[in-house]
Amino acid sequence: MMGPMTPSDSPRRLDVDWCRRQFPGLGRQVDGRPAVFFDGPAGSQVPGRVIEAVRHYLTEMNANHGGLFETSRRSDEMLAEAHRAVADLVGADDPDTVVFGPNMTTLTFALSRALGKTWRPGDEVIVTRMDHDANVSPWVLAARDAGATVRHVSLRREDCTLDMDDLRAKLSARTRLVAITAASNAAGTVNPVREICRLAHAYGALVFVDAVHHAPHRRMDVQAWGCDFLACSAYKFFGPHVGVLWGRRALLESLPAYKVRPAPDQLPGKWMTGTQNHEGIAGALAAVEYLAELGRRHRPEASGRRQALVAAFDTITAYERALMGPLLAGLAQLEAIRVWGITEPHRLAERVPTVAVTHRRLRPARLAERLAARGIFVWHGHFYALPLTEALGLEPDGVVRIGLLHYNTADEVQRLLDELNSL
Repeated sequence: MMGPMTPSDSPRRLDVDWCRRQFPGLGRQVDGRPAVFFDGPAGSQVPGRVIEAVRHYLTEMNANHGGLFETSRRSDEMLAEAHRAVADLVGADDPDTVVFGPNMTTLTFALSRALGKTWRPGDEVIVTRMDHDANVSPWVLAARDAGATVRHVSLRREDCTLDMDDLRAKLSARTRLVAITAASNAAGTVNPVREICRLAHAYGALVFVDAVHHAPHRRMDVQAWGCDFLACSAYKFFGPHVGVLWGRRALLESLPAYKVRPAPDQLPGKWMTGTQNHEGIAGALAAVEYLAELGRRHRPEASGRRQALVAAFDTITAYERALMGPLLAGLAQLEAIRVWGITEPHRLAERVPTVAVTHRRLRPARLAERLAARGIFVWHGHFYALPLTEALGLEPDGVVRIGLLHYNTADEVQRLLDELNSL
């Protein structure tokens, strides 16, 4: 059995006990022991207030948009507040530039179709080997339809980081779009988004950021980053299955949206096709409010929701980093385990606590199965980050993904290390 973590290893700033009390799903047990939810990268657990918000919407204001009666008016008030809340979450100052939809993939396909109409043969689109395929295939298909060329930025195999030299070499005056992830959903690598935006804009290219995996771990800030579009998913940041798209107003207004004739030409309705998942959006609003409350608890002087969210992610980032160090150190002691990605203690700022591993003897599915039998929930496979697992030569089995969130604990990390050691 591996030695326990010392008290100095344990995060102190975040009130993790309060956080865990907010999530009823964390009470699950397996064979009389608490389940360990390290499956967050595929979808987080949700606070009780999110569940209540969905119930409250369906019982108190369930109506379609634009009616002149009470339930429709209350529903529209909630929707407007949800746009304001998510604008605060992503760091935007214009709520009408926040678009809701079924999921990030669907919203990205819709935008790629619109952007593709502006491309011509000879234009180039840049995607990366690090990304989830939802930030690759939509652009590849749109480029194909437009006769544009797709260029793929390489991955540095030794630490699963983006090859920035390769990106610089591929940028040119022909580049129309650079599509990147803010954080890898497989290896946890955090990309230098602001620097990439600066490089792309120097050539007149637009930048689309997939922030799905970044959203539950670190602060999003579209203004500071300088990106042109951003997409994320509420079910990754403690809400229901709802997708979010943000874009610069001038771009969203000028691009040709595929929509029905009665749909408005004004934002945000221009891009919100069909009747939306109102109860899901109510839950997304509640998820943002949960994060804002967490921030106020740890920084009572925070003024306004955006400042509270900044405080929340400052707290979450520090806590998760303190969990990640012992996890990576413990995994390094296990000869049968290989970690794919950044492992050096001095580089923890370059990653989120999502760790991809392979076992010397056990295939990923078998390792995940054995951990599940012990009440530890992890994912196996490629998680749609197929460009990454292909680049690493890990197909068809992929990896085991250990995904920590701020409701996880040092004790759970130690339990995982002990179980892996026992294998």
